[in-house]
Amino acid sequence: MTSFEEAETEETVTCLHLTFYHPGQDEKMMFRCLNFCKREQVRADDTATFGRDSSLCRYSLMDTRVSRIQFSLQFYRKLHTSEYGFEIKNLSKKTKLTVNQTELGYLNKIDLPWKCIICFGDYQILAEIQEGEAMDYFETHLHLAEAPILQEKYLPCVPSLKPVPENGISPSFFLSQGKSPTEMDENEL
Repeated sequence: MTSFEEAETEETVTCLHLTFYHPGQDEKMMFRCLNFCKREQVRADDTATFGRDSSLCRYSLMDTRVSRIQFSLQFYRKLHTSEYGFEIKNLSKKTKLTVNQTELGYLNKIDLPWKCIICFGDYQILAEIQEGEAMDYFETHLHLAEAPILQEKYLPCVPSLKPVPENGISPSFFLSQGKSPTEMDENEL
């Protein structure tokens, strides 16, 4: 056998890609403490915290309008599966956090969708989870957006939270045809 055949199987690592945007990022340089374009390993039992207090937060945002601890991301293994995910928790008492238009108040938490936009104040963060198999750690890879994420190419890939009628026809379809939807009994079909 060759050393290649005897080598241990390489594990893929779950990576959380985070793309940051703020309208004043060029003047205020609030992202100057973040390490962009380099992957960083985080132990699975550590919490990735974001905020302005560098002694409490792994990722510091240099802005007095950001809470000392703004939010956290916790890596976890889903029950009865081999899948991993992240849970996001709002740790700010003053600022609400939205994840794909779901508003989180203080200490509210939800599972982070595989692709979503996180917003608080003027901050926009595109979060994308790249799945992996490693259990002991995950990686973060930070990026800086030059234009607003909500107006950029990222928005179409974020799932819409608009309700879809059971018949699959959008009410805007009727309005564009000059008709209004009418209610009918399902037995009339």
